[in-house]
Amino acid sequence: MNKSKNNQVTRINWPITVLLIIGCITVFFPLYMAIIIALKQPSEMTNDIAGALSFPKTWSLSNFAQAMEVTDFWNSLGNSLILTVATVILAIVIHSLAGYAIGRSMGKSKFYGFVYLYIVSGMFVPFAILMMPLVKQTAQMGIANRFGVIILYTVFYMPMNLLLYSGYLKNIPLALEEAARVDGSSTWSTYWKIIFPIMKPMHATVAVLTAMSTWNDVMTPLVIMSGTGKNTLPLAQLTFQTQFGTNYNLAFASYLLALLPILVFYLFCQKQIINGVVNGAVK
Repeated sequence: MNKSKNNQVTRINWPITVLLIIGCITVFFPLYMAIIIALKQPSEMTNDIAGALSFPKTWSLSNFAQAMEVTDFWNSLGNSLILTVATVILAIVIHSLAGYAIGRSMGKSKFYGFVYLYIVSGMFVPFAILMMPLVKQTAQMGIANRFGVIILYTVFYMPMNLLLYSGYLKNIPLALEEAARVDGSSTWSTYWKIIFPIMKPMHATVAVLTAMSTWNDVMTPLVIMSGTGKNTLPLAQLTFQTQFGTNYNLAFASYLLALLPILVFYLFCQKQIINGVVNGAVK
C-alpha cells in the first residue's frame, strides 16, 4: 500500500512537463537572442541562424554605451519615469476610490451598476478610434504634453483597474465598515484608515500592470507629445529603425536597458501581486 502511494507521489506528469519546458523556451529564447545580439559587433551579424545564435567573439558593452548616447538615455528615462510614476499614483488613488464607491453601491442601486458597466466597457474601445479626436482635443486644451498624456493614461487604465478593485472588495467583509461607523468613523476616514490599507495586494497588482502598460506604450506619447522634444524610452528607440534597415545591435542593447527598471519594480512587488491575484480570485 505504501509502495503504491509512493509511486503516485513520484509520478511525473509528462504532458504538463513538456508544456512547461516549451513555455520556458518560448519565454527565454527571445531574451537570449536580445542579450547575445546586444553584446555583438555589427560585423559579427550574419543572416544564417547559426551565426545569430552563436556567442560573440569578443564580449563588449560598447553597444550599451552607444545606445545610451544615441537615445539621450537619461533624459528619455526621466520622461518615462515621470509619466509612469505619476500615472501609477493617480491610478491607485482615483481608481481605488471609484472601485470602492461603485463596488459597494452596485447592490443597492441600479444606477451604480450601469456606471460600472459603462466604465468597464471602455476596455473594448480601440485606441485607433480615439486617436485623432484626442490629438485635436489635447491641442485645443493646451495639454498636448506630458501632463495631457498622464491624464489620458489615468482614463485609459480606469476600466481594467475598476474591475480589479471592485472584484477585490468582495473579499473585504462589510462588518469592518459597520464596526467603524459604530465607533463614529465617517465614510471617508473608514476608507483611508481601514479599506485602503487592506487593499495593499491589489494596489501592487494595479501598480505593476499600469506601470508596464505606461512604460512600454509608444502610440500615445507619439501622437500627443510629438513636437515637444521630450521623448520617452520607447520613442527614443524608434531612432534605430530607418527605411533602409534596423541597427539590431544598438536596438537590443537599448531594449535591455529599458527593461531593467520595470523588471526591478516587478520583482519588488511580486509577492504582493501573487496575494492580490489569489485573494481576488476567491470570494
